[in-house]
Amino acid sequence: MSNRNNQANKQAARERLRAERERQAKKDKMRRQLTVGGAIVAVLAIAGGIGVLVANSGGDGESGATATVNDMAGNNKAWAKAAKAKLVKPAHTSGDKGTTLVIGTADAKHTLELFEDPRCPGCGNFEQNVGETVQKDIKDGKYKAQFHLATFLDTNLKGTGSKNALSALGSALNVSPDAFLKYKEALFSKEFHPDEMGPDKFADDSYLLKVADTVPALKGNKDFEKGVKSGVFDRWALEMSVEFNSHDDVKNTPTLKLDGKVIGLDSGPSKVAPTTPESFNTLIDKGVK
Repeated sequence: MSNRNNQANKQAARERLRAERERQAKKDKMRRQLTVGGAIVAVLAIAGGIGVLVANSGGDGESGATATVNDMAGNNKAWAKAAKAKLVKPAHTSGDKGTTLVIGTADAKHTLELFEDPRCPGCGNFEQNVGETVQKDIKDGKYKAQFHLATFLDTNLKGTGSKNALSALGSALNVSPDAFLKYKEALFSKEFHPDEMGPDKFADDSYLLKVADTVPALKGNKDFEKGVKSGVFDRWALEMSVEFNSHDDVKNTPTLKLDGKVIGLDSGPSKVAPTTPESFNTLIDKGVK
């Protein structure tokens, strides 16, 4: 190999290293702070996990208590249209707007509430490490689970992926509660959960369908596919986001409540969800005694 080629290869290697350092620096900066509803807030890093602090989470800066589906839609024309569409509630929900989403045995003595955003990196970390434990506990009747799902990261990170993924979760729930749980697990998995630096993969219906192909109940399911492509549950996704915003005591995602009380690891003024099955079980076992 000529000396000229050696020099060229070394230069190319230096350029690749420089580009990688710049990319990582940008990613680290994003992890340190995000814009939530127009306010700059810190990102929590606890035991290797990331939790996004929730400030004003209305799509256009409205406070959580007064945000509407129009605020959740933001300036996106397609979602603004969805905000005016007829509300279609998925099966296995209750309440006037279908925003009460509870899975588990009705006679379970305890209720675990989970507050998450589909694009939240900390939620992904929690689900990848603790999600299977939650599903097992639900199946065993240790508690029933109520899900509160948000879309505020579409404002922070720009895009529509949280709303689109939430709508697709509605389609999965319409198939069955188990399909919802397994699809949620797949969306938050290391394989499929998008990097917060982008691209906004969940905004793409074809990507959501690709993820669904890993869930037996959804693979080849024409009703599910039609629901995702038509956006039949788009309005419901916005209503779910409004419901999430009504919980003033939720300061970050993911947040856990057991029987109405926020539980987690202490982190300043708020608590963050545990990131290991062991620490999660400790908190749950203490609460269900």
